[in-house]
Amino acid sequence: MNTATTQGVQISVSIRFRSDLSDLFHNKYFFNYRIEIQNNNAFDIQLMHRDWFIFDSLEEVSFVSGDGVVGEQPILRPNQKYAYVSGCELSSEIGQMKGFYTFKRLENDSLFQVHIPQFDLIYPGKLN
Repeated sequence: MNTATTQGVQISVSIRFRSDLSDLFHNKYFFNYRIEIQNNNAFDIQLMHRDWFIFDSLEEVSFVSGDGVVGEQPILRPNQKYAYVSGCELSSEIGQMKGFYTFKRLENDSLFQVHIPQFDLIYPGKLN
């Protein structure tokens, strides 16, 4: 599990290769990633936006940006956790993702960015 803390917000990432959603003969490698966000601050925050950089060893770097995560813009009270699962399909056996979230501090509406630690997306057969 990869973990990073920025401005009192801890982000932890775990990854799982999905053989049931992948098609190795057609170069489709699907991964799920689970993100857990914990607000270690003494104030409420809201996740407003996400920005991802996706590296696929056979493709150009792609950039994904949008409001919230999985259709939500969760509010986290002090010491509260929020978790979600999403996915990424690569056309190669090896890739990486990293990015950042933009949060709003609800007491004064100021925005701040939180680093999402880089994590590897590697087809398990490649590790043998």
